[in-house]
Amino acid sequence: MTTTAVTLPPARYEFGADEFVFVEIDQAMSLEANFKAMAITSALREEGLDGIVDICPSNASYMIRVDPERLHPKELVAELQRLERSQSEVAADRTLRTRVVDVPVLYDDPWTRETVLRFRDRHQDPEATDLEYAARINGFSSVERLTEALSGAPFIVTMLGFVPGLPFSYQMVPRERQIEVPKYVRPRTDTPERSFGYGGAFAVVYPVRGAGGYQLFGIAPAPVFDAEQRLPDFASGVVFPRPGDILRYRAIDTAEYERLRSEVDAGTFRYRIREAEFRPAEFLSDPDGVNRDLLEVLYR
Repeated sequence: MTTTAVTLPPARYEFGADEFVFVEIDQAMSLEANFKAMAITSALREEGLDGIVDICPSNASYMIRVDPERLHPKELVAELQRLERSQSEVAADRTLRTRVVDVPVLYDDPWTRETVLRFRDRHQDPEATDLEYAARINGFSSVERLTEALSGAPFIVTMLGFVPGLPFSYQMVPRERQIEVPKYVRPRTDTPERSFGYGGAFAVVYPVRGAGGYQLFGIAPAPVFDAEQRLPDFASGVVFPRPGDILRYRAIDTAEYERLRSEVDAGTFRYRIREAEFRPAEFLSDPDGVNRDLLEVLYR
């Protein structure tokens, strides 16, 4: 099955004081918009322009921090417009280096279920769990069918934000198969660390305990944020996910969850990671085939 073609408008460029340039690819999130943002920011990194301090891709936009004494923001905009023109065909013929990562998730776990039940007065449907509600409004016959769909196709990390390490990820399926749910009517005041949440069309793993408004579907045994950098996967930084990572939220049972939690506690846990080349144009023409190949690489 192919994706529905999305025609992207010309990008909108804005200045933030004299240090930032914000570029909106599209007002609506789509895989095409995110692929274009990734392609432009990747090309910009490769150029290594003097004066660029930071490059931050987002869902359907990106922001650049610049040192105006070394590179004038207007000169940067001219370069970004050139890169935009070079990407007029969304990510055409471009190859992105990425990581494909196995992210185990215990769906319908006792910890997030207890949290869900404590905050039913803030939910659209107080009589159902978050999973039951999500399954119903997305046309699934059961919670099991919903979790099969969540596990069945990978997600791409479109941005990190709000709290350190929180990966906004968007499932790599045609738009008509996107799972979508609203956020809670009123946010919760408590969400367990490592909860697997869903809001709009985005999945996240909560890096720390705190407030939250996404529907709660499960919990991950491994962290995405490690302030003490105890685990090997955090040796180069306290945050594990990266924009452009491709994550498979694989359903696990309680026994595997407990085993993996023991590895985390012992400091020996490692994510299953495979380096891969990802061609957005190929994905847009054959999403199911590309996903199948990516998962074969991951579990080879």
